[in-house]
Amino acid sequence: MQTIGFIGLGNMGGNMAARYLAAGYTVYGEDRDRAHAQWLVDRGLRLADTPRELAEAADVVMTSLPSEESVAAVAGGADGVLVGLSDGMLWADLSTISPHASRELAERVSTNGRGAQMLDTPVSGSVPQVKAGTLTIMVGGDEDAYARLEPLLRVLGTPTYIGRNGQGLVLKLATNISLAMQVLAFSEGLLLAERDGIDPQLAATVMAESQIGSPMLKLRVPLILEPPDEAWFDIGLMHKDIRLARLAGAELATPLPSAAVADDVLDQAERLGYAHRDIASVGQVLAELGGAVRT
Repeated sequence: MQTIGFIGLGNMGGNMAARYLAAGYTVYGEDRDRAHAQWLVDRGLRLADTPRELAEAADVVMTSLPSEESVAAVAGGADGVLVGLSDGMLWADLSTISPHASRELAERVSTNGRGAQMLDTPVSGSVPQVKAGTLTIMVGGDEDAYARLEPLLRVLGTPTYIGRNGQGLVLKLATNISLAMQVLAFSEGLLLAERDGIDPQLAATVMAESQIGSPMLKLRVPLILEPPDEAWFDIGLMHKDIRLARLAGAELATPLPSAAVADDVLDQAERLGYAHRDIASVGQVLAELGGAVRT
């Protein structure tokens, strides 16, 4: 059984690593905040001091990190992943970063003379889907490398090979435009009903059971009515993804008017202090922008 090196042990990455431990894999982990990892250490995770040390101990490296900068930070330098890779190794980056930056990094991996390959493997889903092993995983990179990686990805959910490096990320960004706009539009309609005196629970139930009620919306209705204290997918990360989508759209000369609207609302949400709140809190943002805070 392959040894996995997992970098980034926050809400998403930590629960992914836990699934591999539960499936019997040997898992090395590395995170800037080692306190994140203690519950995983208690389950058998072996901590590495540096990304390089982790890569040298593993057959497959996986990263689940919040930004392009954090991926670059673990990749480079004397103690980075790139130095620790060896012939035949695979690096699956589960982070959502710029397709352009991911392609550049994949090129560095393939040309560093060590015979490794990197694939972009962004996921659609939140912590409940990680725990259930039902993530949707979009993969860009070499197709033969994907065939080798696929069994490991199936521990987390359903992987689909999309195409060349970066195309998994392009499709993930395309998906998140829809996610952001569905939550925004539902919250907007719910606030309109509520402002006219309709019980919000009743309104949300009827709306979710109508033809607009996608599986994603139905899952999030309880969170929209009562946003959680611990975010499944926070506004700051969604805003980052929407900005990346707009950059990709600009590079491909593709108009993204819905993404522009979401960008504006999420920018206002961050200005109001909602960056670390769940995307379901966008209804509270709209209420505050309208002159009253939903209680």
